[in-house]
Amino acid sequence: MPPEQALAQGSWVKLICGASNQDLAAIEDLAGLYGLVGVHCIDAAADRAVVAAVRRGLAWAQQQGRGGSPPWLMLSLSDGSDPHFRKAWFDPSRCPADCPRPCERVCPALAIGVAATGCAGVLEQRCYGCGRCLPACPQGLIEERSQVLAADAVPALLADLRPDAIELHCQPNRLQAFADRLAQLAASGVTLRRLAVSMAADRRSPDTLAAELWQRYALLRAAEWQPLWQLDGQPMSGDLGPAPARAAVRLLERLRTRLPPGPLQLAGGTNAQTLPELQRRQLRGAVAGVAFGGDARRRLQPWLLEAQQRGRRLLDCPDLWPQALAQAEALVAPWLGLQGVGVRGC
Repeated sequence: MPPEQALAQGSWVKLICGASNQDLAAIEDLAGLYGLVGVHCIDAAADRAVVAAVRRGLAWAQQQGRGGSPPWLMLSLSDGSDPHFRKAWFDPSRCPADCPRPCERVCPALAIGVAATGCAGVLEQRCYGCGRCLPACPQGLIEERSQVLAADAVPALLADLRPDAIELHCQPNRLQAFADRLAQLAASGVTLRRLAVSMAADRRSPDTLAAELWQRYALLRAAEWQPLWQLDGQPMSGDLGPAPARAAVRLLERLRTRLPPGPLQLAGGTNAQTLPELQRRQLRGAVAGVAFGGDARRRLQPWLLEAQQRGRRLLDCPDLWPQALAQAEALVAPWLGLQGVGVRGC
């Protein structure tokens, strides 16, 4: 199903690779397998090597006989300093030899490396900035380091990468920064199918959050961009189990009558429990779809690691990738059958 049609019919599914994720082998495998099961969009870092990995994965999916419209390539940008654009860092030489390394256990990306002599620190290419490790360190040694894309580099980069869509991760009280980023997008000359706006709930009231989105809608409308709203119901550090799914749906319940026009996707805590929770609260028709990040990666992690230990792409391991594909399909398939459910205006 074409992405625009999926948005209109409530069956849209996006794969979030991560705005700071530069694990090229994993990104290529994730794009290939989730592309094969039929996601409508793949959201990745605004990075040439990352985009090349996504496109290699999608080319593999096409070779396997995936029919229909290819998924959109969406690139993530920020309107300023944002937790989605960070990586963890620490000096492993400062770690006590007897440390039980709780940071390693809580890292969903397996980005805390281990060497023969002890901890090897953060594997930068794997870290996507979820933040789980920061409070886990008993010594308080882990810090976050922001990833910043210079404003004057944005137009040329986008003109080179030619994405189908952009997602802007926003924080309150940064309306001028948002406007400046829109000007950079326009200067690139790229025609975008949608411009997604992601706003985390944090502790803001529904009225405050809605007001921030309406301010941005006015700017999008003036520039004639087609919006796609993303509600992040849970911080990046929490995306598994029923509680995060409930948090994302509760946020929707509080905001759905206050939002600007345009399709809405849920993110931030979304997992296999999200759709049942929407159905239980009779909110299925309030969303155009869902964005899966941490849960989508976690499901495929055992096979990704096995392939990397062999020094190969998972996509090139016919004894492994069908098992991973089944896990991806189990997450995505329930959404693909949703049609004609009275989705709010797209």
